[in-house]
Amino acid sequence: MNYQPSDYLPIIVQIGAALAFIVLTMVATHWLGPKRHSKAKDDVFECGIESVGNARTPISVKYFLVAILFVLFDVEIIFMYPWAVNFKTLGWDGFLEMIVFMGLLLAGFIYVLKKGVLDWEK
Repeated sequence: MNYQPSDYLPIIVQIGAALAFIVLTMVATHWLGPKRHSKAKDDVFECGIESVGNARTPISVKYFLVAILFVLFDVEIIFMYPWAVNFKTLGWDGFLEMIVFMGLLLAGFIYVLKKGVLDWEK
């Protein structure tokens, strides 16, 4: 199959329309929105709690490690869903592949536990 540049025209039009909508919405809200400034409106707001201290306070590396581990194991669960849906059609080969996959996942989890990443008391 040979694709012509005209075949991509609907995609280009869709991207152009999306970008135009974003730009138009941002310009319209800036132009039409109120412009009243006060100390209370310009103050930093975070979840209804007043800000205390410096925003540059160092955060423990353990926080980021736990966040990365959460994303990693969450993505692993995403890989399991298609396997579960196609379980019967994959047969024993698919089952053994999932056993290997789960074994590697378990090995990674044991490694994380041995390294003490989830130990908050240290």
